Amino acid sequence: MNFMTAKTTDLADKAAWLRREIFEMVIRQKKGHIPSSFSCAEILTALYYGDIVRYSRGWADDPDRDRVIISKGHAAAALYPILADIGYFPAEELARFTQPGGLLGMYADFRVPGIEGISGSLGHGIGMGAGFALAARMDKKDYRTFVVLGDGECYEGSIWESAMFAAHHKLDNLVAIVDRNALCILGQTEELLELGDLEDKWRSFGWHAVTANGHSFDSLMRALSQVGDTKGKPLAIIANTVKGKGVSFMEGRSEWHNRMPSEEQIAQARAELGILAAQTNMAG
Repeated sequence: MNFMTAKTTDLADKAAWLRREIFEMVIRQKKGHIPSSFSCAEILTALYYGDIVRYSRGWADDPDRDRVIISKGHAAAALYPILADIGYFPAEELARFTQPGGLLGMYADFRVPGIEGISGSLGHGIGMGAGFALAARMDKKDYRTFVVLGDGECYEGSIWESAMFAAHHKLDNLVAIVDRNALCILGQTEELLELGDLEDKWRSFGWHAVTANGHSFDSLMRALSQVGDTKGKPLAIIANTVKGKGVSFMEGRSEWHNRMPSEEQIAQARAELGILAAQTNMAG
């Protein structure tokens, strides 16, 4: 097995771990957005465990850290297990998700170490990211800013205002990753309001744009390898994904946006996610 194959296998294992953590965190409290979180599991895994995002374990406020913004705020919880895993807060907080007195709310909050911006209201992450990127340049810092967007979120006009701003200022330290699962809460994005070719659209706004398979680490890492090489242009990665990836009855179904499964469905999901097997292995 060569290094890249080994690395891809490690990342796939980590993404499977992340889905299990997200599922149990949400099911424990019956609150949260499982499908939206699952569609970006490989994206977040690639960023944090694929040697893309620069961070210091246990030091959320490292001034030289890369900034990561989950602009699709309903999926911000997908980041919580990662932030606990890299030592930003105790893992015990995952069990207190959305509970009074707990640290972790359903949407991103500045109280949470590692959260760079509040994103419950859609359409603002790329503007915040552009501000971070411009500040880095003005302060002569070399940190980068990564913004994960939803495709339904790209209906927001503020996205495209910020895209023009970033291109105008040649913010090549800014990366937008669009979670292109083709669904939003009301249904298919192309039936509700056609987005068309998003790679071409971002390119027309002055960005360097590429498309990737958002569930393939080979594809994601090829796209992310361009970070820092798009001289004078911000980078947009259109990551084609499946909403609810990993649980068969949720995949590609808009009605599961914020719906909770029955006890029977929970058991099925746990089996498909390998949760029961993981628990058995730990016990052994």
